[in-house]
Amino acid sequence: MGALAEEAAWGYLQRQGLQLVERNYRVRGGEIDIIARLPSGMLVFVEVRSRASAAYGGAGASVDARKRARILLAARHYLMRFPAEMACRFDVVAIEAGALRWIENAFDAGDG
Repeated sequence: MGALAEEAAWGYLQRQGLQLVERNYRVRGGEIDIIARLPSGMLVFVEVRSRASAAYGGAGASVDARKRARILLAARHYLMRFPAEMACRFDVVAIEAGALRWIENAFDAGDG
């Protein structure tokens, strides 16, 4: 289900004009599902979450403090390897019962 959700999320983001930089960027202790660039040049780190229903807070709420910390760790590692001259942000694509919702600026680096 995770791979299908990531494919759906990437298809949607691509239609919104984002350009793929990297998928499934993994480091010890963290991972980022999608790293993409907006037409403005801004770097976007995207977490994809999928749930069968909105029960227990749904897909968006499942990006808790622990998950954010893992994403931030991977993002910091990525930025040390590939410094970005433009700003960056953290988005979440939440898929619940087949409905996709793109949450821009879902959290910031201070949330980890």
